[in-house]
Amino acid sequence: MTANAFVNNAKTVLLLGALTGLFVAVGASFGERLILPFLLFAGGMNLVAWFYSDRIAIAAMRGREVNEETGGGLYATVRRLADRAELPMPRVYVCPQDAPNAFATGRSPRHAAVAVTRGALQLLSPEELEGVIAHELAHIKNRDTLTSTVAATIAGVLAAVAQWGFILGMGRNQGGNPIVALLTIILAAVGAAVIKAMISRSREFVADADGAAIAGSPWGLIGALEKLDLASKRIPMDNPNPAQNNLFIVEPLCGNSVLRLFATHPPTDQRIAALRRLA
Repeated sequence: MTANAFVNNAKTVLLLGALTGLFVAVGASFGERLILPFLLFAGGMNLVAWFYSDRIAIAAMRGREVNEETGGGLYATVRRLADRAELPMPRVYVCPQDAPNAFATGRSPRHAAVAVTRGALQLLSPEELEGVIAHELAHIKNRDTLTSTVAATIAGVLAAVAQWGFILGMGRNQGGNPIVALLTIILAAVGAAVIKAMISRSREFVADADGAAIAGSPWGLIGALEKLDLASKRIPMDNPNPAQNNLFIVEPLCGNSVLRLFATHPPTDQRIAALRRLA
């Protein structure tokens, strides 16, 4: 295991530990009798996030798996670049969203998947698509995908708990329950802090550089980032879980969500400038 892989696996373990502590603390705030149920729920959520977060991410995007016969140029591109990167062939999915974007997921290179939206396939040239796929394969090789996908799953759970806590707390009586409301605010703030701490924005720069090396040139990825950045500001992503923003190659526009306040990607122009220095 490489040093980078060890660090990312350690981040994931810390993330799962933080989730457990957070849920137990929430349970304790409602009474000692709820500590054990919340602990059991957190343990179950940890197992689901570890083993099934990739499937959850694909299902949320309504991804359809393609193969050599049905995947056309996309599948062939992934296979060729995976061989060049010395990676096992990942599963390949096409998502029906018009917003052009792509992401990789999976707990290890042997359990990885690459997903591309229909909008990206329509927008990008073959060279640009190659740059995007190489970037996603770099995430897989660096084992970023486990941390990112687990974080997306956990963020979705935190958002749901915060939302229901607010509804149940503020819905009681006319004045609402200020203790529950305060707890909800703290929960959301802690959840956001955990996500920001566990997902380093610098990983995008590393994946860009490694992806350029896999593709053999940075120019395809440069062109793709320019197009994807412009499109992401105009076309909202049809995705019910904005917590998945950190997975995508460029941060999508996902409606009105508190999670949009916490940028998961560095500015695209900085990424492009760094790639140009590699040319």
